[in-house]
Amino acid sequence: MSRPQGWLALILSLAIAAGALLFTWNTPTDPLGQKLGLDLRGGSQLTLQVLPAGEIRTVKPEQLEAVREVLERRINGLGVAESTLQTVGDDQLVLQLPGEQNPTQAAKVLGTTALLEFRAQRPGTEKEMQNLLPLKRQVEAVLAVRRPAAQRQATAPGQNQPPKPSLSDEQRAEALRALGVKVAAGSGEIEQLEALADEVNRRVLSLYGPTLFTGKELQTAGRQQQQRGSGWEVTLNFSREGGEQFARLTQSIAGTGRVLGIVLDGRSISEATVGPEFRTAGITGGGATISGSFTAEDSRELEVQLRGGSLPLPVKIVEVRTVGPSLGAENVRTSLIAGLAGLALVGVFMVVVYRLPGVVAVVALALYALFNLALYALIPVTLTLPGIAGFILSVGMAVDANVLIFERVKEELRAGNTLIRSIDTGFSLAFSSIFDGHVTGLISCAALFFLGTGLVRGFAVTLAIGLLLSLFTALTCTRTLLKLLMTYPALRRVGYFLPARQQPAATAS
Repeated sequence: MSRPQGWLALILSLAIAAGALLFTWNTPTDPLGQKLGLDLRGGSQLTLQVLPAGEIRTVKPEQLEAVREVLERRINGLGVAESTLQTVGDDQLVLQLPGEQNPTQAAKVLGTTALLEFRAQRPGTEKEMQNLLPLKRQVEAVLAVRRPAAQRQATAPGQNQPPKPSLSDEQRAEALRALGVKVAAGSGEIEQLEALADEVNRRVLSLYGPTLFTGKELQTAGRQQQQRGSGWEVTLNFSREGGEQFARLTQSIAGTGRVLGIVLDGRSISEATVGPEFRTAGITGGGATISGSFTAEDSRELEVQLRGGSLPLPVKIVEVRTVGPSLGAENVRTSLIAGLAGLALVGVFMVVVYRLPGVVAVVALALYALFNLALYALIPVTLTLPGIAGFILSVGMAVDANVLIFERVKEELRAGNTLIRSIDTGFSLAFSSIFDGHVTGLISCAALFFLGTGLVRGFAVTLAIGLLLSLFTALTCTRTLLKLLMTYPALRRVGYFLPARQQPAATAS
């Protein structure tokens, strides 16, 4: 097989493979096999600010990166597909959730610190704790049912609904008076219950001793349905050192009637007594279970927070932006129209100005677009509006390479060289200019990618892929197709390359 035929076979093979890849990966949500970004698919974007705390006065880059790693683990635990989390500036992160129209759950899980503490009740506080715990659990149970569905989901469908707890208006008012909780006039039931829960939690925390160990010794967390009842519980597995600390902690309160408090972000989420049978060695095995008034969604959120780890610094959600799917579909439609219109105009220009080579350039551009989309799907690249802009700009760069080649060919023909020699010389002379132009473009892409953020990096990626592919299509596809056409004597005419007025007096082909 001759060299041009070998290149032709390679180009045809790549075209068939790219077409098959796009056809196989095509889905209703990702047309042409592409992963669509937030601005094309619709979804939610959260801007989070990392706040200094304690002795830390300024957020440093390594601390910002540590927060990002914890948040990424939590996002993976949530199972949100195709999400992106990127740092912006010195103390902010931007989270994009394509396809997610209700970011409430993600914001709730990401915004909490998830600092897990194990604390033992102080001696001499047994009576006060016995009075507080029933009220605490009753208030939490009522809130779990009465909170709006947007803040607290009910038990998953298909499961037995727990009996709805109740707390009459008189009981609630009496509890508020007994604890000295003041609420604003006109406050509703939910506001009163939350104020009551906060005060009860504050008093329960005051009955605990210092933190004996934290969730830093936690290896894994899971969840399971309680064997008795329809509630859920969260399971914990500690490291070896953490298991030993937990055994010593439970041994110290075994059989005393005092409780072991499990505190998450300054809120006591579970209180458990340890039986006298554990006085000798405590609870061994390196595991524990957190049980309480947990629904399936509650237990999943707690599991995700604990598995992701505690945030090194607190995080504040400063902006939540939602892009509707209809707007995303409109962006896709207008982008496709703009892209196709641009390609059509470029194709008309190339055919009118360069004649037969212009037709070859149009075919090469079609191959370029096919290879580009296939690479986007294979890598994969999340396509955004700036990404489409980078793709269209790279089409212009690919056309520019063909223009340089064809102008060189015209110069050789005007000088009186033969057609075949003019084509070979035109490609050789244009190579250095094309290569230098693409290298400088790639340098700009690298600067945009490493120094830019978010959508700017998407633009840089698509433009860089386009520049590399345009080198291949301009120097390989265009050349191979032109040589193939020159094997047909009917096409070896200077008139197909130059207008008659520009042709030399006598030109051999």
